[in-house]
Amino acid sequence: MTKSNSVAVPTARRLTRVLFGDDFATEHEPWRRLIATESFRRMPDGSSEDRLTLVYRRLRALNDALDGGARLAADPRALAALHEWFGPVDPALTTVAGIHYNLFLGSLLDHGPGPAAHPGPGPDGGGGRDLTDFLTMRQVGTFLCTEVAHGNDATALETTATYDAGRDGFVLHTPNAGAQKFMPNTSPAGGPKSGLVAARLLVDGTDQGAFLFLTPLTDGTRALPGVRVRRLPARLGSPVDHCLTSFDRVFVGRDALLAGDQGRLGADGEFHSGLGNRRRRFLLSIGRVTPGKLCMSASAVGGARTALAIAVRYGGHRHISGARAAQRVPVSAHRSHHGPLAGALATVFAMSLLHRRALARWEAHTAADRDDAERLVAIAKGWITWRARDVIIECRERCGAQGLLENNGISRLVTAIEGTITAEGDNIAVHAKAAAEMLFGAPPPPAPPAARTAPGDLADTRFLGRLAAAVERIWFVRAQQRMRRAPGGDPLARWNAASGPALRAVEAYAYRQAAEAFAGAVAGLPAGPARDLLHALERLFALQWLGRNTGDLLAAGHLTASQVELLQEAVEQLIGEVAGHAPTVVESFALPEELLAGWPITQPGYVDAYDDPEAAWHTGAGAADASAPPDAPGESDVAGVPDVAQVAGRGGATHSRGA
Repeated sequence: MTKSNSVAVPTARRLTRVLFGDDFATEHEPWRRLIATESFRRMPDGSSEDRLTLVYRRLRALNDALDGGARLAADPRALAALHEWFGPVDPALTTVAGIHYNLFLGSLLDHGPGPAAHPGPGPDGGGGRDLTDFLTMRQVGTFLCTEVAHGNDATALETTATYDAGRDGFVLHTPNAGAQKFMPNTSPAGGPKSGLVAARLLVDGTDQGAFLFLTPLTDGTRALPGVRVRRLPARLGSPVDHCLTSFDRVFVGRDALLAGDQGRLGADGEFHSGLGNRRRRFLLSIGRVTPGKLCMSASAVGGARTALAIAVRYGGHRHISGARAAQRVPVSAHRSHHGPLAGALATVFAMSLLHRRALARWEAHTAADRDDAERLVAIAKGWITWRARDVIIECRERCGAQGLLENNGISRLVTAIEGTITAEGDNIAVHAKAAAEMLFGAPPPPAPPAARTAPGDLADTRFLGRLAAAVERIWFVRAQQRMRRAPGGDPLARWNAASGPALRAVEAYAYRQAAEAFAGAVAGLPAGPARDLLHALERLFALQWLGRNTGDLLAAGHLTASQVELLQEAVEQLIGEVAGHAPTVVESFALPEELLAGWPITQPGYVDAYDDPEAAWHTGAGAADASAPPDAPGESDVAGVPDVAQVAGRGGATHSRGA
């Protein structure tokens, strides 16, 4: 082992622990092993229907690999880890698995059918309801909340569930086109399905708010009587069976209602709830959306890391003409190439650490601080998924035309991240809600003690942290000032006046939270190469963010003019330091080599994936004597990497070596 390798290997291992925590073997290694198997490595080529069939086949294989679906559904950390590893490999599988285990099974476990339906708890822990079919995948679960006319304002949904006292059950009905359930995977594809349908509970003509109702949907061949399912137009990059679903007076029994603190129906047909606010009842019913946001963050983090691993490896393999004749250099030698990737490496560490912080905060929340924990999860989801899109698109571009091909692993990440940004609440709506809560509910952060005094040192990350807090305060103060200047008596006008700077303040809050998580991770490492590299990533992340805000910081007296000039030079120095260790940083992502080998451009011999055994250079008279170009890899570098002819003959499966 060379000296550089003897340093790089333990450094990568320490950074892996920073990214994934101390319990990698239990929390992450099972998923990591699973995505390395032939069954899961990547999506092969084929029609959309072929891919959809494979998605549900994989869902059942995933379920067979679990030690219990109920355990997974009850564990937000395990759910997030599933999304972190499977999201980059098969976004469609991750979508249907997240719906089944988190939104569907998780909601059933959280809310029972009520004591009048089943007095005793069942062996499955589902509050007395038999979940066997869903735990064994004899039925797939889905979640029907969003409607064509009601997405982020789902509390205004129009589907109704009218209590029928004579039959002691509920009649589900879709009153108009806008009330059709929008996007759930409700087609017969994948076998029989049931769904949790969000509908307005009407008891004796009184609207009690929206609740969830367990409703059979299909028998695996067709929709059940009264249920109408129509496939939506194809969503770019996704083989999931997204549908429009409506109900024509479909009857479900009393035990279909998911009851709890949000409300119950007594044996006498009277409705009882400990919450007088109908909005709160609904939010409690769909409480699984918060763990869902953590899952979306995890998918985004995993996707961004995977894109970076592909781009960094390809940048080292792709050689181009150098400054001198006959010289060949890797494209990654150019600052214009490795600079954006170095910045992206720092951002991905910040994303990962913020995700871990939000996950830990949610796991530890109590009733007293639930709102604060939910807000951090929501802000983290928006910030992380937006940053992931930036990183993935940058990596795609750094891979050129190769990055557009599905077999190279990045293009599906580009389309998948768009769905992640919208899922579990559109990012803008999620951040706007958080901004309003923070604007109206609390004073702005206190001014840093360094304001208008000696500013500090750009090499001191504690000082950089104070600057991040200053940016957050600046934007919150601006939002408050604009709101006060808006005409009174018009809440929308007041919010519109404040929303721009308020959203900037939420963004700054996310950056500060990520920076604090970064600082904690650096402090947790012993002195040595790993800590030095993590510290460089920390400073690069902080300085690149602060570089966007130097004008405000200068005007407020938090930076001097000379520091503004020095900041960019510090960024350039850090880029060079980080870029020199990019392969080590990528190794810390712990992606299985079996997975990476399925994407040709991650291998030194990627050119051979495009070889043509019937071409002139193989069949011509001088083929045997022809010499390879200076940078062409030998056969030993590309063992197991298929060529185009093989792919054409086998439907693309060889790109994943049998996946």
